[in-house]
Amino acid sequence: MVKAVWNETIIAESDRTEIVEGNHYFPLDDVRKDFLVASTHQTTCPWKGIAKYYSLTVNGAQNPDAAWFYPNPKPAAKNIAGKVAFWKGVKIVA
Repeated sequence: MVKAVWNETIIAESDRTEIVEGNHYFPLDDVRKDFLVASTHQTTCPWKGIAKYYSLTVNGAQNPDAAWFYPNPKPAAKNIAGKVAFWKGVKIVA
């Protein structure tokens, strides 16, 4: 089971992650959505498409743009559709 942990709290936990470019992508069903806050930030990857972001709010602390996902990934990245990855201090524990 892989966990995403920030601010001493488990944000996501799954045995169904996809690893792409060293990042674990968690199925959205396995992420605590009550910690996610939609962000207006977005980036573009040439082979995955447009990434949108969530900020995390946990126990009163905020971590801006700490999670990302591809709402409409390009065909080469279809395996991460509906999945979320983390960074900015979010620890991934296997």
